[in-house]
Amino acid sequence: MGEITTIGLDVAKNVFQLHGIDADGHVVLRKSLRRSQMQPFFEKLAPCRIGMEACATAHHWARVLLQAGHDARLIPPSYIKPYLRRQKNDAADAAAICEAVTRPSMRFVPVKSQERQATLMLHSARELLISQRTALINALRGHFAELGIVVPQGARNVRQLIDLLEDEQHSPQAVRVALMPLAIALTETETQIAKLDKALLAAHRNDDVSIRLATVPGIGPIIATCLSASVPDAKLFESGREFAAWLGLVPRQHSTGGKPRLGAISKMGNRHLRTLLVVGAHAALYRMRKASSDTPLANWARGLLSKKPFKLVAVALANKIARIAWVIRARNIDFQPADATGDSAKLAASA
Repeated sequence: MGEITTIGLDVAKNVFQLHGIDADGHVVLRKSLRRSQMQPFFEKLAPCRIGMEACATAHHWARVLLQAGHDARLIPPSYIKPYLRRQKNDAADAAAICEAVTRPSMRFVPVKSQERQATLMLHSARELLISQRTALINALRGHFAELGIVVPQGARNVRQLIDLLEDEQHSPQAVRVALMPLAIALTETETQIAKLDKALLAAHRNDDVSIRLATVPGIGPIIATCLSASVPDAKLFESGREFAAWLGLVPRQHSTGGKPRLGAISKMGNRHLRTLLVVGAHAALYRMRKASSDTPLANWARGLLSKKPFKLVAVALANKIARIAWVIRARNIDFQPADATGDSAKLAASA
C-alpha cells in the first residue's frame, strides 16, 4: 500500500467519509469517521493534501487540518459535481472531491479566519432580521388595510399604524389583541437590527481595508465589511472583471459557433454581496444623476444614463464599483476619484 498523498473529505454533521489515493493515483483509503475521531486521526496522519467542499463548517475543519500540518483546500461545490460518478452517496462524493482537488486548473476558496466568519455572521443575522421586519410590516399594513387604514409606503411610516393600535379609541379590542404582538415583535426586531448595525460599524472602524473601501462611491460600512470579510485575498482573481464575474455582475453567455450571445447578468457567486453592491450602486446613481458631483465616474454614469434605463446603469455601476474595489484590495492602494473614469480610465482599465 502506497503512502497517502491526497484525501477527499466529505464533511457532514456526525459521519465523515474519506477517500485517499497515493502518488500514482491508486486508492489506498476508504474510511468513515465519527466527529470525535476526526482530529486524532488527522493528527497521526502524515501531511497530505485534503480537499473539501466549501460549506459552512468546512472552514472550521480546514483550520483544524492546517494546524495539524496538512494542506487543506476548499472547493466550490459546483466545481465538484462534474467529477461525481453515477449516483450520489457519501463515498462517491469523497471520491469526486479527491479527483477534483488534484486538477491543476481547479480554483479554491480561501480559508476564512474566525474573525472574518464572525463578521459575516453579523451580516447573515442582520439579513434575517430585516426579512422578518419586512414580513411584520407587510402583515401590519395588510391587516390595517382591511379596516380601510392605509399609510404611505416605507418602514418609517409604519409607526403611524402602531400609534393607532395603541389608541383605544381608534382600534377595537379584538384588533389590538391580534396585532399588538406583531407591533411588539416589530419594535424588538428594529432594536436588534440597530445593535447589529453598531457592531458592523465597530468592525468597519477596526479594519483598514474596510475603511479604504468605504471611500468608493456606493460603498458604505456595511458593504465594505462584507467585501473585506468575504474576500480575504483579492489576488486569487486575475483581474477586476474576473472578480465581477465571480459576483455574477457580468452578462450570462450562451455562445457557440463563433457567435457570441450575451444575456442578463449571470447572478452567480455571492448573492448577498452582489445584492449589497447593486443597492449601493442605486444610491450612488441617484446622487450622480443630480449632477452635483463632477467626477469622472459620475460623468461616465450620467453619459450612460442618457442612453440606457436607470436600473441597467445601476447594475453597470455596481460592476464598475466591484472592479474598483478589486484594484484597491489587490494593489493595496487608496481610491483616487480622478482615476475612476470609464472603460478607458487608468483604474477601471487596470481592472
